[in-house]
Amino acid sequence: MTVVNISVRPLVEYVFRSGSIDSGFHTAAAMHEGTKIHQRVQRMYQEGDYKEVYLKTEILFGEIIYHIEGRCDGLIQTEEGWIIDEIKSTSAGLEMLDGGHAVHWAQAEVYAYMAAQELKLEHIGVQLTYVDAGTGAEQRFNRTRSMTELEGFVNDVIGRYAPYAALRIENARLRDESIHALPFPFASYREGQRKLAGAVYGAIKDKQKLFAKAPTGIGKTMSTLFPSVKAIGEGLLSQIFYLTAKTITRTAAEQALALMEKKGLRLQSITITAKEKICFQEETVCNREACPYADGYYDRINGAVLDILSHETLMNRQVVEEYARKHKVCPFEFSLDLAYAADAVICDYNYIFDPRVSLKRLPEEQKKRTALLVDEAHNLVDRGREMFSAAIYKADFLQLKREYKSLNPAVAGAADAVNKYFIELRKTCGDARQQVTKEAPEELVELLEAFAGEAERELAAGGTDRQLLLDMYFAAQNFTRTAKLYDDRYITYAEVLRNDVTIRMFCLDPSYLLSQADKGFRSAVFFSATLSPLSYYRDMLGAEAEDYSISVPSPFRREQLDVRIHPVSTRYRDRERTGEEVADLLHQLISGKHGNYMFFFPSYQYLQNVYEIFEGKYPEVRTIVQGAGMAEEERERFLDAFQADNHETLAGFAVLGGIFSEGIDLQGDRLIGVAVVGVGLPQLGLERNLIRDYFNGEGKSGYDYAYVFPGINKVLQAGGRLIRSEEDEGVLYLIDDRFNHPHYRSLLPEEWKG
Repeated sequence: MTVVNISVRPLVEYVFRSGSIDSGFHTAAAMHEGTKIHQRVQRMYQEGDYKEVYLKTEILFGEIIYHIEGRCDGLIQTEEGWIIDEIKSTSAGLEMLDGGHAVHWAQAEVYAYMAAQELKLEHIGVQLTYVDAGTGAEQRFNRTRSMTELEGFVNDVIGRYAPYAALRIENARLRDESIHALPFPFASYREGQRKLAGAVYGAIKDKQKLFAKAPTGIGKTMSTLFPSVKAIGEGLLSQIFYLTAKTITRTAAEQALALMEKKGLRLQSITITAKEKICFQEETVCNREACPYADGYYDRINGAVLDILSHETLMNRQVVEEYARKHKVCPFEFSLDLAYAADAVICDYNYIFDPRVSLKRLPEEQKKRTALLVDEAHNLVDRGREMFSAAIYKADFLQLKREYKSLNPAVAGAADAVNKYFIELRKTCGDARQQVTKEAPEELVELLEAFAGEAERELAAGGTDRQLLLDMYFAAQNFTRTAKLYDDRYITYAEVLRNDVTIRMFCLDPSYLLSQADKGFRSAVFFSATLSPLSYYRDMLGAEAEDYSISVPSPFRREQLDVRIHPVSTRYRDRERTGEEVADLLHQLISGKHGNYMFFFPSYQYLQNVYEIFEGKYPEVRTIVQGAGMAEEERERFLDAFQADNHETLAGFAVLGGIFSEGIDLQGDRLIGVAVVGVGLPQLGLERNLIRDYFNGEGKSGYDYAYVFPGINKVLQAGGRLIRSEEDEGVLYLIDDRFNHPHYRSLLPEEWKG
């Protein structure tokens, strides 16, 4: 018989969730305070009482055995008999409870059924203990249930869950049958493709991480997805997360799954689109008053999930939006709910690695049967730093102090305390206008915790025009959460910026926290065409000594790519002097052959300066320029200009490390020449210098870690736009005298060295 393993909480939440989506500010504090509140209540238990009691049961319903398990907060012995105690913290005020929440009662009564079954009781008490997170006040609700009542209740719960479980089981059966018959979707493997696919399958089989440097053109997306899908069919995995940094690489994953579907695969995938992009409303406000898709969301979501899982496999943005409108549910929350049911999830790195937005409901048992495929993994180093860092600004708290002075003096007072801290900090920064310390700002953390408590009570009371308070509440929560991660891999710096003051806890080395985030998963595959030098990325992405590495050689012939180094100084101090020489070299590149070209620069300012010279000297050349903060339609227009049948030469000016320097695929005559101006070094600045000093202190080459390796990665990405297939040919100009230096030259791919 088929066995369904499920914990008590997700079971009762599926059946009893109701009502609307709210902003969710209260849940952050509930999570923050919940453990301490539970422990405080449990310390009041008497001798003979039990806490954190593991309970389980098996129930046959239809042709499925449901194995249910969980830990109840307390099992208390009284003169009247045993009582199940379920402890909940709340920030909404005890007066708002109205007899207890239906989900909480259901959770407690399922525990009561399991305890009564184990202890062979005819009756058992059920108690909800609510604790006000702000005041510590407590309120209890009690019931007594007979074993007959509990048995009927639990069977009713399972009966309402059963259609969803049965659908998941049937979909899994169809999926596995299709995987067993699935051939590799191309006529043959490209050179290097089988090697990478085999390494991915081996890492999943052996429960290891894999760090793969795999060049453009071998089909990295299919090389990682196909063996992972096969691993599901072999029972090694139940789920795949395909993690990306950019929308365009998400599309590649969707296309790979669609191609396998054409070959017979029946696997359900969901693409998670950012809330701001997929929201149906003009303004993204998640509450019942502002959004009809949030109003009553939980009353309709089960029907929406059953509908889409009954009829769809490739659930991309368009499909999600269609069903979300049909069932009138929030498309973003809908996609998150589907992520727990889908076989493959295509999403941003954040949903696994960022502590602020990660998918918290992934059970540990499910994670053990899940593989992470991390595309363009070189991006995760700086993204990781950002995820694990946090900043707070003085100006926001000064504004809150003024706004709430008469509205809520407690909030105003807490904001004023933070503001005063910044006033003192500004004095200590002095003429240097900055301060760096290795210590976490403990005093500020305490002030922010106090502010968050007052803000939470105000937010729970409702009211209008509370956006700034809500934003600062979340910022305070993030700052205090980050302080708990603080160790010798962090540094704290303060800066005086015009009239404002900021303080930032900056994660210098994200490797440990990244490795903690992917720890519970069966396997993680980090892959990129530019995971070079491999030792640096293994170090920065948290590899252990036993984790696997693979470097796949380029499948292309050397004759396809003509690389020419032009030793012109593009250092900041020389840019004005050499600007005309650079412009002439760019014109020389496009003069060789009619077609489409792209020029990459290390900054918008430098791009603009050379562009003005180029346009002045060569007005006959058709040009297109990347702008700062381009909208999606503008990006598409920029790329659409690069057509194979252009009747005139096109020169595109773009930024290294920007949206057009990686992830885009302009095959054949859509792009025949690229110039990379400079070695891509990040701009000199406080943060990069702090990274340099930290790694110097760790006995490594700090300048390489902070500047050279990230810079060369941008160069490799931009140059990689040129040769995308076996038929492509092109010319690559590397314009900088440092490309002839042995250290920089050693970091270039072999096929670039001539």
